[in-house]
Amino acid sequence: MQCRHLPTLALRPLRAVEFFQGTLDSTDEIETARVFDTTLRDGEQSPGTSFSYDDKREIARILDEMGTHVIEAGFPVNSEAEFEAVRDIASSTETTTCGLARVVDGDIEAALDSGVEMVHVFVSTSDVQIEDSMHSSREDVVERAIAAVERVVETGTTCMFSPMDATRTDEAFLTEVIEAVSEAGTDWINIPDTCGVATPRRFYDLIEKVCQHTDARIDVHTHDDFGLATANALAGIEAGADQAQVSVNSIGERAGNAAYEEYVMAVESVYQADTGIDTTRITELSQVVADRSGVPVPSNKPIVGSNAFSHESGIHAAGVIENSDTFEPGVMTPEMVGARRRLVLGKHTGTHSVRERLVETGYDPTETEVRAVTRRVKDYGAEKRRVTVSDLERFAEEEGVAELPEKEEVRA
Repeated sequence: MQCRHLPTLALRPLRAVEFFQGTLDSTDEIETARVFDTTLRDGEQSPGTSFSYDDKREIARILDEMGTHVIEAGFPVNSEAEFEAVRDIASSTETTTCGLARVVDGDIEAALDSGVEMVHVFVSTSDVQIEDSMHSSREDVVERAIAAVERVVETGTTCMFSPMDATRTDEAFLTEVIEAVSEAGTDWINIPDTCGVATPRRFYDLIEKVCQHTDARIDVHTHDDFGLATANALAGIEAGADQAQVSVNSIGERAGNAAYEEYVMAVESVYQADTGIDTTRITELSQVVADRSGVPVPSNKPIVGSNAFSHESGIHAAGVIENSDTFEPGVMTPEMVGARRRLVLGKHTGTHSVRERLVETGYDPTETEVRAVTRRVKDYGAEKRRVTVSDLERFAEEEGVAELPEKEEVRA
């Protein structure tokens, strides 16, 4: 093994870790934030990813049990298998299930027939997509958007409308579309940053303006082309949106979507607001999605990466051994996301970590022996080699470190 799992000395209440007093104090920008998961729809559009029927059911089950507010189960018109998967998820989960549909009669009817509680209809509104993808006109877009919303609304099904590529749409036209579908009765308006060109400040301003032109609830959908998806989603919530569309491990088209785990934990820990999500299953969910999608989680991925709660640097490890708040956020612990803290042995390891590991492994080292073993660990790690428990034991034996005496059995 490369690392040790630190024991939890005192478990904290999962939502009672107070924000540190300091330059960035806890504020009240957000009171609550809803979670719309699109892992099974946009997430599956990651190049090379294809969820099986059973994959979708398993992921949906975990999302449902965690308290996710909406699960976008898929694009029902896409295929018979997709339709059946969406229908099965809609009938087997407690949460709201959503089906995607273009502003096309066949798409909408397929979504309605699948039994979902919400139909998410979308149409391009940027000129480049209207002209070069749809080969249509602004007038046609408005007419089709109104008709699609009216069709969903008349069935009593919750309607969400998306002006696709909203962040590259002429502002006056975007306002026209939003007002038209609001008049038609849509329940939700989703503002998508389809090509990931938004910045947090600009996106905040856009959502604030959208809120002024509709009584519908606002949802946001952000892409990660510049690494800003989660920040943009949070900016949207700050500006008045009720909900953000996210995907587990950030998978999705191109560079992916705002990450489920990052968004939820930022709301819970940094904003000190309540999502209602069972965060202790985030690591489990991430691992299942990584396995089923074939998209591995980078070791430095926030929240769920293997390094997220790992420490090798001597200064950091020494501080964490004393008090984990020294070199971790403090407002988020590994227990909160179902993970474990680890000390990793390598080039940057200090004596504190080595002493802890030696004692844990059954040795009783002197300070001189700890320093000698630490030098060996550093040299071995500097060669980009993994330092395992076996390596540590070998170093200890070669330095003549004595083993801890076995405890005598206490007899009555």
